[in-house]
Amino acid sequence: MEILKMSLKERKRMVVMAEVKAKKMSVREAAVIMGMGYRQAKRVWQRYRELGEAGLVHRARGKPGVRRRAEAERAQILARFGVRYLDFGPTLAAEYLRKDGLKVNHETLRRWLLEEGLRTVRRRGQQHRQWRERRACFGELVQLDGSHHDWFEGRRGKAVLMVMVDDATNRTHAHFFEEETTRASYDTLEGWVRHWGLPQALYVDRDSIYRCERLATVSEQVAAQEPQTQFGRAMKQLGVDLILAHSPQAKGRVERRNGLLQDRLVKALRLEGIEDLGAANAYLGRQFLNQLNRQFVVPAASPADVHGASPRNLDAVLSWEESRVVQRDWTVAWRGRWFQICRSHEARSLAGKSIIVRELRSGKVQLSHRGETLRWRELPARPEAPAKAPVALAQSIASVPLAHHPWRQFGAATGRAYWEREQASAAPPRPAAGSSVRSSLRSDLTASPAAGRKQPPKPNP
Repeated sequence: MEILKMSLKERKRMVVMAEVKAKKMSVREAAVIMGMGYRQAKRVWQRYRELGEAGLVHRARGKPGVRRRAEAERAQILARFGVRYLDFGPTLAAEYLRKDGLKVNHETLRRWLLEEGLRTVRRRGQQHRQWRERRACFGELVQLDGSHHDWFEGRRGKAVLMVMVDDATNRTHAHFFEEETTRASYDTLEGWVRHWGLPQALYVDRDSIYRCERLATVSEQVAAQEPQTQFGRAMKQLGVDLILAHSPQAKGRVERRNGLLQDRLVKALRLEGIEDLGAANAYLGRQFLNQLNRQFVVPAASPADVHGASPRNLDAVLSWEESRVVQRDWTVAWRGRWFQICRSHEARSLAGKSIIVRELRSGKVQLSHRGETLRWRELPARPEAPAKAPVALAQSIASVPLAHHPWRQFGAATGRAYWEREQASAAPPRPAAGSSVRSSLRSDLTASPAAGRKQPPKPNP
């Protein structure tokens, strides 16, 4: 027997027996050193003299154990695994085999699969991460993420599973959607709130659903506000802190839960024969999530539940809101549609003011001003401005001043026709030679304070 195949205790005994063989110590002294009785030491010494180093090796080594599973039972379990659970991990496969009436420990199954070459050991590189302690209370922090995967293994198109995991207890809520959108995040959060209440904080990634990429407007800069997405605006109204993670590892709780679901849920959907989102969501709520939470939920450090009560206006908050200015005809334009605000709100003097246009997830539109919902009706088309009457060309030119206009006193703005009429009606007498009196066409008119003033030159005809 080679020394490398001996245990540490057997190697120590070999050193002691070598000293006894060299007559440097007695068997009784060797028994004290080896920690056994004198009679047992005599038996060990006898086997060593007869077989040498091989006599010190345990005689049961290499023989089937008394608890060894029967070969027929092992073959049956491996055959069932190869037919139905070939891509399952040992732990999950052991759970399903137990449901089939074949009880086997997952470590035993793992060893069998390695021996048969049905499983290989994968060693992954590691990167240092800073450990973060769980939150103490249920509802103190909930992680939210969308898991994109071929959940139905080609039986239908790919889908996204929106997953929420409580940081303190691992309690999980999930729902299938076609895509990861604001609507999907709204619906998933509403499902959590209906079950357990409003969490204190949400931990999400830096997706455009949760993080606004545009620059702040002037009004936002004046108010010292960061630009928000619709989801961020809703969380602010609900009083939920929205925390943006800087890496997937930062929200590792939900990332690991995604990996577990991509392993277990995919296989469960396959065994159930589910091929559409409706049936998959029904299976999640009816069976899978309840079983998952019973198996993987851990007790929180504190028994307190810090979830808030579900607000009455939750449906209105989880919506899409935009600000619009009311026109002077009390209409509001929004996405190519026109709304006429009712006359009952006349006391609010809404013309020229900003109101909120809200679209609910049901498609219903609401108009509100300072928290009050407004009554309105939708117009079939854009309201047309009243047409202006055409202005004649003669009216478009400045009208001729009236006779008593001050400009008439200076002969200005009178026009050629006026001067012709004046000349025809009364021709003034020609003054004598050397006379200093100047002729004037207005000599027959009543004297005015401006009579002594210099007259403007006569316009050329």
